[in-house]
Amino acid sequence: MSNKELSSQPDNGDQVCVATFYRFVALKQVGELRARVQAKCEQLNLMGTILLAEEGINSTICGSRTALMELFAWFNQYPQLADLKYRLSLSESMPFKRLKVRVRSEIVSFGQQGLNPAEQTGRHVTPREWDELLQRPDVRVLDTRNHYEVDLGRFAGAEDPDTSHFRAFADYVHQQLDPESDEHVAMYCTGGIRCEKASAWMLQQGFKNVYQLDGGILSYLEQVPEDESSWQGECFVFDDRVTLDHQLKPTRRPVCTACRMPLNAGDMASPDYEKHISCPHCIKQLTPEREQRFRERARQYKLRAARGY
Repeated sequence: MSNKELSSQPDNGDQVCVATFYRFVALKQVGELRARVQAKCEQLNLMGTILLAEEGINSTICGSRTALMELFAWFNQYPQLADLKYRLSLSESMPFKRLKVRVRSEIVSFGQQGLNPAEQTGRHVTPREWDELLQRPDVRVLDTRNHYEVDLGRFAGAEDPDTSHFRAFADYVHQQLDPESDEHVAMYCTGGIRCEKASAWMLQQGFKNVYQLDGGILSYLEQVPEDESSWQGECFVFDDRVTLDHQLKPTRRPVCTACRMPLNAGDMASPDYEKHISCPHCIKQLTPEREQRFRERARQYKLRAARGY
């Protein structure tokens, strides 16, 4: 079901609506705005995360479709946030357990100074144009996401910078690309926001032809039929759905409850994996204090399960 169809559907009591949106725009009095947004979301019983900064807003939230539409209508009283573009998907359960409205220095942490994605970013391309770029030998295609996201799904032929956080992407570009020889660079991420920052920075560094997948992977999966798709695998999302398939439905992939990393069969077969305690991704950070805390939490899980919760 398309984003337009979802936004006009009546509420279904058995399903939760999930909205993702962002906008780079100059915001003033961010602390005061945070308090107002928090109060409105609490009134509407919305859960999820909203990040605010002087450079804009970034969010994934969930609740009833009616509540989400009311929130977007409420945003219209602020000229900088009016007519926000959002993407909707459905979930059988609440992918977030609480509401967090936070003020940050950046709405997506990149760490490079002097950027203004509201004024300059790479050229946005449609999913169909993106497939054409993937076939061009003169285009270097970069995945701006973290290595654990890339491991779960990617576009064939895309380069994996093998980063553990977005701030490291700039180092990869400095080491592996050259504005003079790499005349065409295309990039993608989950929903588009990381590409806004990365493409603005690459233009600042002298790269001439920078392209980005408009709306990211999620928009691509929504618009391109699976039998015509260049996407391979699952798309990682930062909530309890963990990963989505080509129909944007949760795949129910297991995660480590200690570090929230998605797990594959090899991870779960590793001697470093113990349910609720550790996995190969976080075993090196398992101190005696953390282990004691996780074991107590695991004991509480068992007690709750025994009581039928």
